[in-house]
Amino acid sequence: MLSPNDKKLEKLDPFYRPSMSKQKTSAEIISEARNALRTVRTQRPFTPREDQRKLFGPASSRTPENRPPSSFSLHASSFESSDSRPISSARLSPLELRPKAPASPAPEEDPCLSFPKPPVDAAKMRRISSARARLFRAASQGALLPDRTLPPAEPKKTVESKETVVKGDPMVKINGIYLTESNAMGHLKSHPLQLTYDGGFSEIQEQEMFKGTTSLPSHLRSGGEQGKRCSRASSYSSSSDVSRLEARAVSKANLQEKDTEIEVDEVFWNTRIVPILHELEKEENIETICAACTQLHHALAEGNMLGNKFKRRSILLKTLYKLVDIGSDLLSLKLAKLILALKVSRKNLLNVCKLIFKISRSEKNDSLIENDSILESLLEVLRNEDLHTNTEAFLYCMGAIKFISGNPGFLDEMISKGAVEILVNLIKQINENTRKCGTCLPNSGHLLVQMTATLRNLVDSPPARSKLLSISALPQLCAVMGQYMADKDVCTNIARIFSKLTSYYDCCAALANCSRCYALFLKVINKYQKKQDLVVRIVFILGNLTAKNHQAREQFSKEKGSIPTLLSLFHTFYKMDLCAKEQAGGAQQPKVQRPRAPAEDVLIKLTRVLANLAIHPGIGPALATNPHAVGLLLATLEYKSIEDCEELVINTTATINNLSYYQVKNSIIQDKKLYIAELLIKLLVSNNMDGILEAVRVFGNLSQDHDICDFIVQKNVHKFMIALLDAKHQDICFSACGVLLNLTVDKNKRVILKEGGGIKKLVDCLRHFGPTDWQLACLVCKTLWNFSENITNASSCFGDEDTNTLLVLLPSFLDEELALDGSFDQDLKNYHKLQWETEFKPVAQQLLNRIQSHHTFLEPLPIPSF
Repeated sequence: MLSPNDKKLEKLDPFYRPSMSKQKTSAEIISEARNALRTVRTQRPFTPREDQRKLFGPASSRTPENRPPSSFSLHASSFESSDSRPISSARLSPLELRPKAPASPAPEEDPCLSFPKPPVDAAKMRRISSARARLFRAASQGALLPDRTLPPAEPKKTVESKETVVKGDPMVKINGIYLTESNAMGHLKSHPLQLTYDGGFSEIQEQEMFKGTTSLPSHLRSGGEQGKRCSRASSYSSSSDVSRLEARAVSKANLQEKDTEIEVDEVFWNTRIVPILHELEKEENIETICAACTQLHHALAEGNMLGNKFKRRSILLKTLYKLVDIGSDLLSLKLAKLILALKVSRKNLLNVCKLIFKISRSEKNDSLIENDSILESLLEVLRNEDLHTNTEAFLYCMGAIKFISGNPGFLDEMISKGAVEILVNLIKQINENTRKCGTCLPNSGHLLVQMTATLRNLVDSPPARSKLLSISALPQLCAVMGQYMADKDVCTNIARIFSKLTSYYDCCAALANCSRCYALFLKVINKYQKKQDLVVRIVFILGNLTAKNHQAREQFSKEKGSIPTLLSLFHTFYKMDLCAKEQAGGAQQPKVQRPRAPAEDVLIKLTRVLANLAIHPGIGPALATNPHAVGLLLATLEYKSIEDCEELVINTTATINNLSYYQVKNSIIQDKKLYIAELLIKLLVSNNMDGILEAVRVFGNLSQDHDICDFIVQKNVHKFMIALLDAKHQDICFSACGVLLNLTVDKNKRVILKEGGGIKKLVDCLRHFGPTDWQLACLVCKTLWNFSENITNASSCFGDEDTNTLLVLLPSFLDEELALDGSFDQDLKNYHKLQWETEFKPVAQQLLNRIQSHHTFLEPLPIPSF
């Protein structure tokens, strides 16, 4: 028993103390391994790199007949010549157009005579554009009739125009070019023109400059007062004429600008575009054609002809489509980039996305993709096109982006161009549509596989992880997993994303705050319990969450069926691993050659989750009293040696260590403590220092029991603990010293410290580790205090040499200036000072007083330097 003068040390706590729930500082990492309840680390599940680039890899749950193809043929004939016609192949019925006779004028009104116009002279036809020619042909067939005819007595008349011609389209001659009056309006604003009615009608000449006006005289606009009373020979009703009148008046300025732009485009087209098209039609060699495509792209951008508003866009597209058959990857990329810039849609958008997808399947083309900056064009498709009408095009577009994201060289570019935001926005659209409609979009599952696989690649970059957190992407991914629970490929990709993200503290904390994720993960485990590749990642995620967040442990444990689900999974893969071992006949391969079995990987991650959960004071005792949980852990230690699977054995031992901390009623650990001690001896005699350390830690908790102390002495385990004091490894010395401390509580067992030089080794540990590890120094002092309870003479108790060493070390360690004079940062220095003041100083001072009171000084002792 302890001396009555030392009441403060009368109660001996377990040398392992429970970890605090408060946020740890950076300095506290040095004591993390000392805690009685420790979290367990493990490696993230390995995802092998696919040999071939496909929409769906070999591990996909989709059968070949239930997934879009990754291989297909694509030719010029695959594209549609007209990009605006309907997708449907149904033939439309022609409209029945019947000519309608002009209505007879009322007798009280002056009739407005209308006569067919004679055919236009061919020579004049050649002087105008084809667009104007169509208007002339329509006029010659009577479709366009003048609102008024002038008397033959006045062949020519000059007028000034201040209003717009808005009714009828008689032919007008402008500087020798024939136009309808409506088309002529664009030239009236800023040019003094001569307007001449031709074809037997009077000429109207304009000699003045129009000053800001855009309209013709009122009698040309409406045919005078008589023209107001005339009915036009047409199938349109008078109300249609009024509507047309209003529409033309509203869009007058736009029409003028459009006509002017067409004239400018005409010149630009003939001088800049047509020569390049001629070069493309020659098809001399690939380099020349590629250069021409680049030149064409620049020219179209310069002339503002990109997009889908340019009238001659169809001519360009037909030329570009023909070049697809050449089959050059370099040329195809340039064509695809140009075609996308022309804003094709529907089938043509699908085909051009397929074209890029086909090229991106070859890894050797990554350099071509990088040089042509095709990535930006693909992202533009995802950003601007409609998801609902272009789902298949998005699929192949995303497939190409997925392949590109597999190359680390593209990650920075993708992130800088907004790939993360674009993908998350698409995921939001899919979630909203599913929530509103109650059903998933067709092929949306295929698309999500590509999107989530791309995000999986992107999250390797720190900027991508920051963006995901800033735009709250994690709840969206949880929503997708919940809505597409039946799609294993989608669930697996999202699990891969989370397994990467939760390896980082900020991302792990963000996911832990998604309260629905715990029930979601349990649901996935129950649905895919035997799907190792998915389950192992879900369990890994749970291990990360419960390792870094005390609240996460509590939230997970409150989910219905959480612990039974984990134990059921444990039992399933324990049986699978046991059967695999029996089938192998027990033959052990060399460790270097033996790959980790899939079942082992799940068990490793699963025991880690149990170890982390056991830290929670509301879960640990429940697990310690759960026969199923403890039985599975002990069964694992029974059939697995550390040579078979080091990580599994160490994780299982760490879990038992956490459970052994709780001294509760009906604890299965306490009931089977001797059997556990027998299993631990196998680890102590192994050559694996990590395994030895975990076994010693369990003995540290179990040795608080008298029966275990007897077992340790009977099996000479104490000698092994004393030998470990020479390990020069702080954690091992700390754990071994803890076992010796518990042994010295029994005064009948204190003598064992003299076996194998135990006292000297304890003093050496104090000398070597004291200035940097006050927890270990405190543990050594407590052990020496217990050992010297019935001291009569210090030298006879400790020996002369060790007594003198203690008389030198303890005063120097109790000197605050000397003890804390270390080159630590401020945070670590504060931590060391706290440990020194609260743990080491009280025990060391009392031990020093005891030694000094039972020792006669013969000569001054030198003060050592540190």
